[in-house]
Amino acid sequence: MLTLPNLLTLSRIFAVPVLVALLWDSGWLGYSCAFVLYCIVGATDYLDGYLARAAGTVSKLGIFLDPIADKIMVAAVIVMLVFTRDIDSWHVIAAIVILLREIIVSGLREFLAGLSVSVPVSQLAKWKTAFQMVALGALILAGAVNRGGWTDFDWVNMVGLVSLWTAAALTLITGWDYLRAGLKHMD
Repeated sequence: MLTLPNLLTLSRIFAVPVLVALLWDSGWLGYSCAFVLYCIVGATDYLDGYLARAAGTVSKLGIFLDPIADKIMVAAVIVMLVFTRDIDSWHVIAAIVILLREIIVSGLREFLAGLSVSVPVSQLAKWKTAFQMVALGALILAGAVNRGGWTDFDWVNMVGLVSLWTAAALTLITGWDYLRAGLKHMD
């Protein structure tokens, strides 16, 4: 149970309150530290799965915790970036689309698991996750840049917002794919 991959997954969950604290009404230093932590946490997301598969230590606990850790981190960062107005105006719609999809797909997976139906992660869903991770990382970095007064890096915010909308579009497509697959098992 306490394998390195599982410990990495658990560390992602325990890092979320620290990430939230760093973003909470913080200046450029807090945001900079949050960006570094976010990057480390993102790397452990890849690393835990890789190590588990490479060592043949894939566990039920890891399979259970990994998506939960991802969703907790994404939800917490989105909520904080909306709270701090790093995501504002119409861009909040993209953030809400992402949050709603995470909740709906989680519920659908739980329902289907009760029917012993597996819903594999599609390649498009992996792209959605990649854009989502880039978007949130870029928006945290943009928050550091804006709070530091560095105007030469406004493009970082644009990368974050474009990636956020791309993730939201892919979220709608993949969410619909999962829902359509799940509806076949609902009578």
